[in-house]
Amino acid sequence: MKKLLSKARQAINDFDMIQDGDKIAVGLSGGKDSLTLLHILNNYKKFSPQKFELIAITLNPGGVDNSPLYDLCSNLGIEFHEVQTNIKEIIFDIRKEKNPCSLCANLRRGALNDTAKKLGCNKVALGHHKDDAVETFVMSMFFEGRVSCFSPKTYLDRQDLTIIRPMVYIEEYMTKKATKDFNYPVIKNPCPADGHTNRQNIKELIQKLNLDIPNVKRNLFNSLNNSDQLFIWNKDTIKNI
Repeated sequence: MKKLLSKARQAINDFDMIQDGDKIAVGLSGGKDSLTLLHILNNYKKFSPQKFELIAITLNPGGVDNSPLYDLCSNLGIEFHEVQTNIKEIIFDIRKEKNPCSLCANLRRGALNDTAKKLGCNKVALGHHKDDAVETFVMSMFFEGRVSCFSPKTYLDRQDLTIIRPMVYIEEYMTKKATKDFNYPVIKNPCPADGHTNRQNIKELIQKLNLDIPNVKRNLFNSLNNSDQLFIWNKDTIKNI
């Protein structure tokens, strides 16, 4: 946890993610990444120079038993909210989407942000990590013809809500290790498309490239921070969001 906290604190400071008086909602899916994020922020809160509130919000796409998340948040002393949705029915039964990821992400994002605002939050923390950033960066070029990636911090003016991603410096293997070491109560992903998506294909491609071309994943990530050329993760610009 010490190493996780160190990397998270670096990202929080680099992009000025947290201020005094923030009320932050963690999007708690029950997967290894969001569970790790919840524990990181709960521990960071104990020594953070900024004083902030923390709650957890879980979206139930339909028929998922999230009782382990209730127990976890109760033990941690974190306010927990579960929102029942019909996202799974909309995507797979009504729309019968062959490529469901984009629509699913939009529906989940909207429901999470709306709930956070209703609960008085001014920020939402998401569990995207370093590998997610690299994969998104590559996907934007391969599938959209754009050089783009999500930002460590984004302000949504229509909702007056700021999205933060404190784990952007943390590699996926670290969240896997934390989940095993601390026995986090992982909820199995109920999505029928899990493991059969374009993102999964890109993940496997990057893993292969990293074997064939040493440091390719590190170099891709460094490209995001090369603000002299790409202006994607410009620290000075993002700090002022």
